[in-house]
Amino acid sequence: MAKVVLAYSGGLDTSIIIPWLKENYGYEVIAMAADLGQGEELEPLHEKAVKSGASKLYIEDVRKEFVEEYIFPTLRAGAIYEGKYLLGTSMARPLIAKKLVEIAVKEGAEAVAHGATGKGNDQVRFELGVKALKPELKIIAPWREWDIRSRDDAIDYAQARGIPVPVTKERPYSMDRNLWHLSHEGGDLESPWNEPPQDLYLLTVAPEKAPDQPAYVELEFEQGRPVKLNGTACDPVTLIEKLNELGGQNGIGITDMVENRLVGMKSRGVYETPGGTILYNAHREMELLTLDRMTLHYKELVAARYAELVYEGVWFAPLREALDAFVDATQRTVTGTVRMKLYKGNCTPAGAKSPYSLYSEELATFGRDEVYSQKDAAGFINLFGLPLKVRAMMEQKTGLR
Repeated sequence: MAKVVLAYSGGLDTSIIIPWLKENYGYEVIAMAADLGQGEELEPLHEKAVKSGASKLYIEDVRKEFVEEYIFPTLRAGAIYEGKYLLGTSMARPLIAKKLVEIAVKEGAEAVAHGATGKGNDQVRFELGVKALKPELKIIAPWREWDIRSRDDAIDYAQARGIPVPVTKERPYSMDRNLWHLSHEGGDLESPWNEPPQDLYLLTVAPEKAPDQPAYVELEFEQGRPVKLNGTACDPVTLIEKLNELGGQNGIGITDMVENRLVGMKSRGVYETPGGTILYNAHREMELLTLDRMTLHYKELVAARYAELVYEGVWFAPLREALDAFVDATQRTVTGTVRMKLYKGNCTPAGAKSPYSLYSEELATFGRDEVYSQKDAAGFINLFGLPLKVRAMMEQKTGLR
């Protein structure tokens, strides 16, 4: 019997895909779940996968790889999609695709399958990863083939086959969780006018329910990578877990946005990224202290392009590797300590220091100093403004003004 390896999460879509693949393709279905930090969600997967009809389930612990090879490069790049989204789902998909290919090769499978819909971004991310790593594998995307057209249809399909799923018609949200974030889509969130219900949040509390006293956290960076939390060295996974807990307690990291999907439509998503929000803000503060103006401003352009590549699933591409080389060069001096203040959803800097700081109190002071001649500014302004002066003279002479 030919084999197919399914990217399996235990959610509604991938649960019903197992029997669908057997019924419509006659495949032996091997499920593969990537442990990206979902926590307790993984415990029942073995039993669920087998009950749904899979011959076996692989659970691949990729948490360390996820942080070190996907999260940290994106963090160091400063990549944020459309100014709000910290790319939690986007970063994870190429890694899942990589593991999907590895299991397919190990099992001698002729195909891989995923549960992404034909409307979303994940179908692109999964399939570009597979094409980049093992282009001869057949890719099956049931949402583009079957007659199921809605969440309600999918729930009915599951119930008819006795498959337990974590989605109900009363709570129909599509969720994706990993170490970095938790996303929510669907249901009443499909109307941008609807405020998210407070019981939606699972990683963080609503800001108004956070403590009335601020919390402080110190993060130490080495070449743009966070290495210590409150003075204690932490492995990358533990560091993010602790920041998630602290940020979640203080209502940090809720993002509600209407974003532009790659396939052309707008969608509304609510994201919880407590630890990631702290890290992004702290890393940005360290760069403001240690990068010169030209490098900092150009890096902002690179960050926007990097975010688009990650969002679009073009991870395994020469351009992303080339941008990583640029980012690596910029991060050589991004070393030091940042103190962040967390208060009712706000994450603000409360101090920063670095041995590579470019801030000079002697130059910046409003007090008396001996290192800066304010008279020099006149010549600078004359030269800097010379093109404007020449144009103005031309306009006066020709009557354009």
